[in-house]
Amino acid sequence: MSALPKPSGRLEGFPGVSALSVRPWAPAPVGAPAPASVPAPAAPQASFGARRAPGRWGMSWLWAWPFPLALLALWQLSSLQGWVPEQVLPPPATVFQTFADMARSGELWEHLRISMVRVFAGFGMGLSAGLLLGGAMGLSPTFRAYVFPTFKAFSQVPVIGWLPLLMLWVGIDEGLKFLLIAKAALVPVAINTCQGIQGVPHRFIEVARVYGFTRWQMLRKVVFPAATAPIWNGVRYGLTHAWLALVVVELLASSEGVGFLIVYGRQLFQLDVVLAAVLAVGLVGLVLDKLLARSEAWLLRWRKPGL
Repeated sequence: MSALPKPSGRLEGFPGVSALSVRPWAPAPVGAPAPASVPAPAAPQASFGARRAPGRWGMSWLWAWPFPLALLALWQLSSLQGWVPEQVLPPPATVFQTFADMARSGELWEHLRISMVRVFAGFGMGLSAGLLLGGAMGLSPTFRAYVFPTFKAFSQVPVIGWLPLLMLWVGIDEGLKFLLIAKAALVPVAINTCQGIQGVPHRFIEVARVYGFTRWQMLRKVVFPAATAPIWNGVRYGLTHAWLALVVVELLASSEGVGFLIVYGRQLFQLDVVLAAVLAVGLVGLVLDKLLARSEAWLLRWRKPGL
């Protein structure tokens, strides 16, 4: 009878499992209590603020309509009952008619075109500077320690606070508008980029080191994909702030654009023009935000819902 082979200490086919750690099966002693069954893991429950599935967006849009419709009904009722003079608050029909007339004549589109050129030019400048600055602060603790306190103080000054100084430096031409819009976009982009890079899980970095990634490979395949969501949130906030800054700048120092249209209507006491321009500002801002939200969903389509 041949001798049994000596165990090698490793299970064949499972190099990470030691053979000495696998105990042979033995019957339980008589009278021993039965082992308690391990409870099955509970199914994950969605948190209160979790995102809805794509099929639920239609229902969420339905819930979004009652409040603005109630405001519109109250506005119409106040006009019919004479609670507010028409010179102070024109009826909704007058405002919508003015909006349609301005759109039909092309006046509204011309002012919107000028405003869109300004906002995208300034936003592009702020986006580029914010990504570079936020990336440097997120990747280099030394650079962040030197720069972040000054940047934080700079970000606390509102856009309108820089207006008098920049008017003396660059005048009231397009350069002033571009710089103020860029400043408004830079702050949220830089902060979210820095926080997104800092928030990359350390286990991702460790796995990349195990695979021998170079620094560039780690940035391209690990850091930037993991930080895409917070960076894109910064882009959305940056564009929103840029659009708001544009309206403020055009209210104060411009002779064309939707902000100037609001000032022009106020000077002539044509509040239907003012409200029509305000309506255009709100609609354009809503469309821009929805486009960025769709872009975010497309960029992050590779992520699983639990990540």
